[in-house]
Amino acid sequence: MAIAMDSRGSNGAMLRISLEDAPQQVTLRLEGRLAGVWVRELEDAWREAESTRQGRSLFVDVSSVEHVDQAGEYLLALVTRKGGQLIASGIAMSDLCRRIAAGWPDPAATEK
Repeated sequence: MAIAMDSRGSNGAMLRISLEDAPQQVTLRLEGRLAGVWVRELEDAWREAESTRQGRSLFVDVSSVEHVDQAGEYLLALVTRKGGQLIASGIAMSDLCRRIAAGWPDPAATEK
C-alpha cells in the first residue's frame, strides 16, 4: 500500500511523501525539498505512521531529497531518536544522515 501526498508552495517547491506499509516495516519516502511548511507535513505523516506501525521498523528514505532546512534536520534527528532509521544516497543526504547518527544535534535539543 502506498499513499502519496504532494505539497506545493507558492514558489513551486514540492515535497512528496509516500507511505509504504509492508508486513515487516513502514517506509516514508521523501522527494523534493524538506523545508518550511513541508517539515510540518512530514511530522504529521511520521506521527500517523508511528501510531499504526505496531512494533514494525520505521524507515525514512531521503534519497530523493534535494534540500533540508534546519527545522527538517531537527525533525529527522527526532525521528531517529524515537527509533526511526534514515536511508540516504548521494553526498549531501548521506552526510546529513551520518551527522545525525553521530549525535547531531545534541540529543537534549530534539527531546519533546
